[in-house]
Amino acid sequence: MKMKKYYASSIPEAMKQVRAELGEDAVILNSKVVITKKFFGMIKQKRFEVVAGVDGVEPNQVAPVPTPVALPNATKENARLQDITNAIQVKIHQDQSSHDVVKHEDTGISEELRKEIADLKSLMQSMHKKTTQAQYPDELFPFIEYLRQQELNEELITTIGDELFMHFKEATEINFSQCKMVTKNLLRKRLESLPIGGLSYERKYINVLGPTGVGKTTTIAKMAARAVLEKKKKIGFITTDTYRIAAIEQLKTYAGLLQAPVEIAYNATDFEQAIQRLSHLDLVFIDTAGRNYKEVKYVDDLQRLIKFDDQAESYLVLAMTTKEKDMANIIDQFNQLPIEKFIFTKIDETNSIGTMLNLMIKYNKGLAYYTNGQEVPEDIEEADLEAVLNLFFQGEEK
Repeated sequence: MKMKKYYASSIPEAMKQVRAELGEDAVILNSKVVITKKFFGMIKQKRFEVVAGVDGVEPNQVAPVPTPVALPNATKENARLQDITNAIQVKIHQDQSSHDVVKHEDTGISEELRKEIADLKSLMQSMHKKTTQAQYPDELFPFIEYLRQQELNEELITTIGDELFMHFKEATEINFSQCKMVTKNLLRKRLESLPIGGLSYERKYINVLGPTGVGKTTTIAKMAARAVLEKKKKIGFITTDTYRIAAIEQLKTYAGLLQAPVEIAYNATDFEQAIQRLSHLDLVFIDTAGRNYKEVKYVDDLQRLIKFDDQAESYLVLAMTTKEKDMANIIDQFNQLPIEKFIFTKIDETNSIGTMLNLMIKYNKGLAYYTNGQEVPEDIEEADLEAVLNLFFQGEEK
């Protein structure tokens, strides 16, 4: 086997040298960071040492490395992506099975290695996206960009792009309306098995959960007002949000307008007594404290305080102005509770609702309501699948 050692300022740069000298079949056998000192040790320079080879690897010659991933269509773009993929595999392999680099270097160097791997992964994902999209005709790009602006996740965009490509591969003309129809059909199939719609009116207790600042109290008032005005239900409220006096006063104001009783529960005993006092009502809306969702203790306290049984249905309120990653973290924190459906608020404060669909599909959760303003009870919509799909394409009209 022909082997050679290369030095470069980065893994991609080293791979250029390897490919230029050893050819397309070369593989990375080993790599590590080398620190050299210059100017009497006052300047440290980091370089990457890469050992590459061609032909077969002799037994026991080097530590085993993962088999490189083969990518289709050996274009220059794919070849470069192959190099980066191989480099990342070697890095991960070294982290898992060898401490030769990290163990003997200081923390700063280890951090640099991790950053280098993160940069390589980011570059690889970017290149993979371009390579995947290269198969689509130019006429599809504006629509795919629209999906991205609506913040659908990349996996779903790729699925839609592939469906559009197959649907229109023989077409001589592609327009936005046609793409919209195909996409709505695909999204409908993904969402139609999820429970979508408002209160069932079959269970007495309505638990409304969520982090601080998402508009739980206002949303409860909107739901309760509809139950009174449209369904003629007798309702009451229990609030466990004893951390914010303003929230209690706000709920009392809404309750006064609806002529409904309000109970305040500071602990489990108070909650049980409140349940007993409101047992004659059709519906009891329970407003929970909106504390920091990152506190595991908060969710544990909720489980001890509130009943999550077959007499209750629970909804998780999320604000559309929150980043998707943060919303996912919130859902993960509340996932140990029996959440029936999502409620999304502040939909009027964003131009994209792709995040809503992403989370419904990812967590296999339905949608009860979405709110689009502060007016009570007007600014709330009971979820309907066709309405949600139409809402997704409202951005087209703006």
